[in-house]
Amino acid sequence: MSKKKYKNILVVLGGTSGERGVSLESGKACIKALKKKKYKVSSFDPKIKNFNLIEKKNVDAIFNALHGGDGEDGVAQSYFEYLKIPYTHSGVISSYTSMNKTYSKELFIKNKIKTPKFLSINKKNFKSSTIEKFIKKKKINYPIVIKPINEGSSLGVKICDNKKKLFQIIKSLLKKYDDLILEEYIGGQEIQVAVINGNPLGAIELIPKRSFYDYKAKYTKEAKTEHVMPAKLSKKKYAEVLKIAKKTHKVLGCKGITRSDFKFYKNSFFILEINTQPGMTKLSLVPEIAKFNGLTFENLVEKILLDASINR
Repeated sequence: MSKKKYKNILVVLGGTSGERGVSLESGKACIKALKKKKYKVSSFDPKIKNFNLIEKKNVDAIFNALHGGDGEDGVAQSYFEYLKIPYTHSGVISSYTSMNKTYSKELFIKNKIKTPKFLSINKKNFKSSTIEKFIKKKKINYPIVIKPINEGSSLGVKICDNKKKLFQIIKSLLKKYDDLILEEYIGGQEIQVAVINGNPLGAIELIPKRSFYDYKAKYTKEAKTEHVMPAKLSKKKYAEVLKIAKKTHKVLGCKGITRSDFKFYKNSFFILEINTQPGMTKLSLVPEIAKFNGLTFENLVEKILLDASINR
């Protein structure tokens, strides 16, 4: 590009969520990429300074490299819009809805996108007997997955193979989180799809060495998951999962880049969740999918940046 749409870029990274470490790594990688592309880059960590201390006069656009609470759930986005600075990735409402696993699953069901059977649990209304009745009523079979409704990177995710273990873990998680989601565990292949600016980029298959694709499997080399790119699917099924991911991106009103997580079981795709701020680390999936499709990391980061806007 001879003339850049934006010149002075603020990379927002770090934050206060449980995914701070991953965000710092993502942000640093994006800063390096943007500098290679000759942008003037500065950084901002909302753990150190409040969002309202961003000096907008020196910023043409924000590259949002935050993950987790306050960065991926609409909070940061609301500040960016208040400051009227163009920013990357999804907007306030789509970020909030996508981050909230209950709301997003309700939208999946409404739009006929298959997702595992589930029920929501709130700390104030928690009763073991009520949950047992719902499990029976919804015919949710063990193993059962229990997780916070608004965490990422598989933080707090547990798989329970019996009732005793399930209620022990629910009580333990409710000490830290107000809201949980319980869903039926789906076996089969783990497939993840990247969508950029509304267009599917590709699907990758994950074969974890651990029991499932948890935080350690995602971010530690010693527990590194096997990545199969492209995913081992028939041409027909590969095209199908790309189509579902594209529909999911659109249904939730997402912008920029997203990564949708699926299980392929008994010839059907079940969406688990959609991520509006996918990781951009060396072990992250979106850069790997992009690379396979001839898009370098630097070009991927610039492509995300060039889509930045206000009121997303």
